[in-house]
Amino acid sequence: MRIGIVCPYSWDVPGGVQFHVRDLAEHLHRLGHEVSVLAPSDDETPLPPYVVSAGRAVPVPYNGSVARLNFGFLSAARVRRWVHDGRFDVLHIHEPATPSLALLTCWAAQGPIVATFHTSNPRSRAMIAAYPILQPALEKISARIAVSEYARRTFVEHLGGDAVVIPNGVDVDFFARAEPKAEWQGGTIGFIGRIDEPRKGLPVLMKALPRILESLPGTRLLVAGRGDEEEAVEYLPEHVRERVEFLGMVSDEDKARLLRSVDLYVAPNTGGESFGIILVEAMSSGAPVLASDLDAFAQVLDGGEAGELFPNEDADALADAAVRLLSDPERRERLREYGSRHVRRFDWSTVGADILAVYETVTDGAAAVAPDERIGLRARFGLARD
Repeated sequence: MRIGIVCPYSWDVPGGVQFHVRDLAEHLHRLGHEVSVLAPSDDETPLPPYVVSAGRAVPVPYNGSVARLNFGFLSAARVRRWVHDGRFDVLHIHEPATPSLALLTCWAAQGPIVATFHTSNPRSRAMIAAYPILQPALEKISARIAVSEYARRTFVEHLGGDAVVIPNGVDVDFFARAEPKAEWQGGTIGFIGRIDEPRKGLPVLMKALPRILESLPGTRLLVAGRGDEEEAVEYLPEHVRERVEFLGMVSDEDKARLLRSVDLYVAPNTGGESFGIILVEAMSSGAPVLASDLDAFAQVLDGGEAGELFPNEDADALADAAVRLLSDPERRERLREYGSRHVRRFDWSTVGADILAVYETVTDGAAAVAPDERIGLRARFGLARD
């Protein structure tokens, strides 16, 4: 099958959607499909052979963060050329409701379109205001996927229709077989995310750190991600700062090694999360997880069975839970065991098969399905009506 995938966000800036698109493309390629990905990128960014650059992106505030998007006349021309030259059996567009390559592709495409919605924002004024503009493009979509129930809810409330829920995928074995790193072991807490993006919650963790160190003075916090490191610790006492180690941006391999090494992974995110891919990666690595009780996080962690939850933005509760877990190796081991079993549902072997089932349903081959069976498939995948 010839598959075209559109990534709306800049390829050179790490993010959950970019990682999802990359891993999906590589999974499909390993299965023997021809895959091309269209994404924004800077000229100097090295790209995998399956990625086609749509040009430089610009930063745009979006969903409590800053997204790097590509939109305009030049981008539209590149989209049309890519769609024409690709002769794809199916186009898979991510975040088509953003002013990006995804929306431009909806306008340009003629064949079957599958769309994945990642955003969880039930009160998006921008999406409500943009609906009249989006509607003609979105009506061309053949099938809709949401990465979580909360992303599905956002889609239904703002755009109507329905979507099948297929979670983000992870190569579970890649994380499970990573080798721990000795210098990252021994009383360590891990955090991975953009330091200067408040909704990732690092300030909450920093506020909790002095209280953690009062009980467990040998604890270290390992922080991986880009941002202003000095600003992140400026309000901490000097003796607490000494227990924070910034690792900067890390490779996928080192991310897996970090997660395999820490005694506890903390996800203190404060909102705007529709899934929580880092939680799945942590569980895949065998790291016990402590996360804020966002709805999406609670769902990924099986209601708190696969990882512990603390009240969102409550630094004292975070500190108490972290101290309790770091002091209880048996509880951490139970979380590891449960998480390692639970996480298999997010492996690409499962997620990829579900996505391929959607592709196959919307391509010409689906026309051969008996009418009553086709109705059932359409209901399952949130397909557009004939």
